[in-house]
Amino acid sequence: MTFRAKKTAALAIAMSFAIGNTATAEPDLDAVLVINDELEMVTITEAPAHLEGALDQAISGWHFRDAATRRLETDDFENPAFLHVEQGLTAWETVEGTEGESCASCHGSIEESMKGLRAVLPKVNADGELWSMENYINDCRENRMGAEAWGWNTAPMRDMTAAIALQSRGMPVNVAIDGPAQPYWEQGKELYYKRHGLLDLSCASCHEENNGNYIRADHLSQGQINGFPVYRLKQSNMISLHNRFYGCVRDTRAESYERGGPEFRALELYVASRGNGLSVEAPSVRN
Repeated sequence: MTFRAKKTAALAIAMSFAIGNTATAEPDLDAVLVINDELEMVTITEAPAHLEGALDQAISGWHFRDAATRRLETDDFENPAFLHVEQGLTAWETVEGTEGESCASCHGSIEESMKGLRAVLPKVNADGELWSMENYINDCRENRMGAEAWGWNTAPMRDMTAAIALQSRGMPVNVAIDGPAQPYWEQGKELYYKRHGLLDLSCASCHEENNGNYIRADHLSQGQINGFPVYRLKQSNMISLHNRFYGCVRDTRAESYERGGPEFRALELYVASRGNGLSVEAPSVRN
């Protein structure tokens, strides 16, 4: 056996052992998330009907973090994500492109025009395509503003998605999974349970079968995405949902899918549906 093969086998054995021998640490389900002493969030709710037999409750990842991290999200002045929100709000008013337009030129007040959008995304557009928020942003930039599209995982895109998502904070996640969305939802579900990589792990391996356990130093949550985009303390930066998906697949020692590609958009829809009824927390804080 070559050194590379031995190393790969060792990684697979180590991860298998870690998953099978995790230390249990129950999330703090008595904690209550109230933001700015006025907005109480729904962080635990009955699981959607399509999760019968898998989960009884949908639980926000906020409950799986330590007390210090949870506290950061309770106050916008302490939440480091708001530095990025401010950048996004500035970009909203900034004229760019050949048409001499800004986001505000068409949409007006971000507080009014974007309210509720984050709660229902991703969704199927008029052409029958499943779009995430980033798709809508770049469509406006290219076709209305005459500006260059932003990269899916660039700082301006993360800042803008944080600013837009904030306008739905406290509203219940309510993505559609029937009608034209159903085939995309089915695709996302298949991907959620598909095992990837040399470690032979699926999303469900960690977030359905082992949530509440530790794997190495990571307290596994249900993988709910109602808080994205999130400020991740480990990386001292805003993290997009698809970047998190990318990292998870990569960490199974598999070649990951493209950020913004059809696979991750379908996965986004399915995972979002697992948290229908939870409050939009974005921009949240995680480890």
